[in-house]
Amino acid sequence: QVLLVESGGGLVQPGGSLRLSCAAEIDSFSIRSMYWYRQAPGKPRELVAGIFSDKETTYGDSVKGRFTISRDNRRNMVYLQMNDLKLEDTAVYYCNAGGPVLGDWGNGTEVTVSS
Repeated sequence: QVLLVESGGGLVQPGGSLRLSCAAEIDSFSIRSMYWYRQAPGKPRELVAGIFSDKETTYGDSVKGRFTISRDNRRNMVYLQMNDLKLEDTAVYYCNAGGPVLGDWGNGTEVTVSS
């Protein structure tokens, strides 16, 4: 059984920062590929960032240079540091373990960027 719990969302002004956290109750966490996805109203879910067992990372084009994904394998945690937030970053952010097709999802945390 896999349980992913996101936290850290909220309301922030443009240019601000937030740090999202994902607590993962999951076997063999250290070897699992972990991801952050997001879904804005009326839009499909999109990849924000991914981090692999070797700690290599990948990012969606729209967040490169602004967001940083990291993981703590001792605590089974994944983080998403979001800087220079823009209006278009407003979405529900989901933690994912194992990829979008066969992986597991959290319930999401809402991020609203607004002045």
